[in-house]
Amino acid sequence: MASPPLSDELAQQAADACRADGGKVLKATADRLGWPLPTYKSRVKVAALRGLLLDLSPPPAMPGFRISQRSTLKDANGNIRQEAIQQRPEHGEDPFTPPPGQILDKVSVLLNPERGEIIKWEKYKTDDLARQVALRAAVDALKEELPRYEPVAPPRDVRENLLNQYTVTDLHFGMLAWREESGADYDLKIAEKLLLDWFAAAIRQSPDAATAILCQLGDLLHYDSHETVTPTHRHVLDSDSRYQKMVRVVIRTMRQIVSMLLEKHEHVHVIMADANHDPAGGAWLRELFATVYENEPRVTVDTSPSTFNVFEFGATSLFYHHGHKRKIGSIDGVFAGKFREIFGRTKYSYAHLGHLHSDEMKSAPTTMKVERHETLAAPDAFAANGGWLSGRSAKVITYSKRFGEVGRNILTPEMVQS
Repeated sequence: MASPPLSDELAQQAADACRADGGKVLKATADRLGWPLPTYKSRVKVAALRGLLLDLSPPPAMPGFRISQRSTLKDANGNIRQEAIQQRPEHGEDPFTPPPGQILDKVSVLLNPERGEIIKWEKYKTDDLARQVALRAAVDALKEELPRYEPVAPPRDVRENLLNQYTVTDLHFGMLAWREESGADYDLKIAEKLLLDWFAAAIRQSPDAATAILCQLGDLLHYDSHETVTPTHRHVLDSDSRYQKMVRVVIRTMRQIVSMLLEKHEHVHVIMADANHDPAGGAWLRELFATVYENEPRVTVDTSPSTFNVFEFGATSLFYHHGHKRKIGSIDGVFAGKFREIFGRTKYSYAHLGHLHSDEMKSAPTTMKVERHETLAAPDAFAANGGWLSGRSAKVITYSKRFGEVGRNILTPEMVQS
């Protein structure tokens, strides 16, 4: 509810007190009147706008105001009968320029009781189009400068009819967890070592399949900008490090993993699924890795901007989605419809999701098996204190071109960390 206009009596009382002090607004006078100093200043400003201080010679501008116009009314003899002074809020020293990448969003105006403008606030927001253009320019620049990997000799004696899917999700690089709160410590250094240890053990224990899928189901990065908040709902996150450091560690870790997989497998296909914590991060990771390995024919990267991905392997079709848009109970129809041709010509279909950090399997006999996967990451404070607890693991699932899934290996952090 708006405050009622200042009464003429209070405005006159403020004007009389200010006049007695020679046009100054003094704290001692405010104390004597029993008013807080901000209230006294505000009432003097209203009094000045109503012309109650025009008898001051010369009448000064009130605090925070400037005299923008003077006008006088004279009689036939040239004597001043009335003088009017117009005051407006003070200007800044320099014209205001919005920050780079910001556009005007909202304007708020403070009005006096006569609906004259006292002061105006302009609120700015990030220009989404400018941000997308800047991101694309950064990606293009990276693609020009990054060193390309040269082809290396493939391994011998691999089994052409087998595929190993290394399934990891919700690794949340850059997240901070405290053992006393969540049951386990987790930070950038721990995440890097854990993931590399897991891949070393998983690769060692897996069949000599010709094809490997690096199945990264999203939320690889805990946050997506210099602000440690979720991109859409701006939930505040527990973070371990600077954004640039997090990016550096993620790139280093994933490049090392691809190199490890190339030593084991003839062909490595990379999935970097779109997700809710790192939609921009997933985009530049896909483009980055496609460029780095563009001279290595044994590495392919799915650069589709879609939130749904697919890989066809003989009679087996594999589908991927982070799980933030569609849940496990309704995703099969989306995959079957979106990738109708692939789904139609394959006999065995499997879908993989992350997002909820927990295992669940749903089998739809007429379409596909849909599986949600646990994460290797420790729970953060939000999950631990909210009671959203789950196991910690990741899986290598082996598929056959002829028979669908033919084996799997589940490895927990305790099994791989030395």
